[in-house]
Amino acid sequence: MLGFLPPIARGVIAFLLLVINTLFWCTLLFALALVKLLLPFAAVRGRVDPLLNTIATAWVACNSAWMRLTQRTSWDVQGVAELKYQGWYLVNCNHQSWVDIFVLQHVLNRRIPLLKFFLKQELIYVPVIGLAWWALDFPFMKRHGRTALRKNPKLREQDRETARRACAKFARVPTSVMNFAEGTRFTPAKHQDQSSPYRHLLKPKAGALALALNVMGTQFHSLIDATIVYPAGAPTFWQFLCGTTPKVIVRARALPIPAEFCSGNYEGDSTFRRTFHRWLADLWEEKDRQIETLLQR
Repeated sequence: MLGFLPPIARGVIAFLLLVINTLFWCTLLFALALVKLLLPFAAVRGRVDPLLNTIATAWVACNSAWMRLTQRTSWDVQGVAELKYQGWYLVNCNHQSWVDIFVLQHVLNRRIPLLKFFLKQELIYVPVIGLAWWALDFPFMKRHGRTALRKNPKLREQDRETARRACAKFARVPTSVMNFAEGTRFTPAKHQDQSSPYRHLLKPKAGALALALNVMGTQFHSLIDATIVYPAGAPTFWQFLCGTTPKVIVRARALPIPAEFCSGNYEGDSTFRRTFHRWLADLWEEKDRQIETLLQR
């Protein structure tokens, strides 16, 4: 509707609408979160958590509204109409930009339960939104370097325990657990440093997926394998706000989760670990071919 405006004007309007939307819904979110904090009882959580998720879902819906208002982006989305809102899902996707989160929220909102991400510990200090993530029980993970892990292997177990506690909370209310298996955003430099065997992807990391399946596997309805493609190149968040992203392609499909992955010992069983890595590698090879095909259209 505002596509006739210059990109900078659209970016400013979109940013202001995002801020207003965030402040409005976070005011309600924090009020309910305070109730949960002061009355940490299971019965209270059982009533408050669904309301918190409803508020977050409304925030996402309003974000979609300003996106439609300010952008001229063409959306090519397939595979989401068949998804069912009820139940729990494990969502896996390639990762290129912070825009990916807004894209996934836009196309999956109210088609599956609220997406919840594993976040870096530092993000809890992001003004307003960091507290919102905390209130919604998003798990904050500390990233330890290889040197620190070698010196203190217990640090690895701390992150596992954080993930276990988060997944236990997810089990109370239908949730979609989001995972970017690459662990970081794709860049040509990272791709080269890794000597990645894939043309458009970094090597996937299996640990977070395996842990989520071990804790909640039997509860997940299915794995939603999502692929995001930006034919003109991955945009920055500011470029996305300005509406200069000409096209976004999203493909999603629901896949069954092998039953053995819900009970295997990823850390202690080398045979299970190899099987899991092969399964994930097969998904990644297919995703890489899919991206190549979509880019050549």
